[in-house]
Amino acid sequence: MNTIALYDLAHARTGDKGNHANISLIAYKNEDYAWLVDQVTPERVAAHFGARRPSEVRRYLLPNIAAMNFVMHDVLDGGVNDSLNLDMHGKSLSFHLLTLTIQKP
Repeated sequence: MNTIALYDLAHARTGDKGNHANISLIAYKNEDYAWLVDQVTPERVAAHFGARRPSEVRRYLLPNIAAMNFVMHDVLDGGVNDSLNLDMHGKSLSFHLLTLTIQKP
């Protein structure tokens, strides 16, 4: 299978608001952006984070900066202040997204 991990094509940033997380995925190269949009869908992201059981994943496209933002609902065990599972907050979520493998162009 001819696949590549997202970390070879993009970097990511994570934020949290209560029980929801958002992850921005930013392409290193503008020319990879359209291909990433086709490959990194909300459904693929929801499946990749299946263990966190997101109730919804929304994607917002930001073509002017070759980025997209994913908002994942109900993935933070009640939020950073309520959760005993601190490992799944912040940077670890963006690192996990970057391990998603996609088909090479």
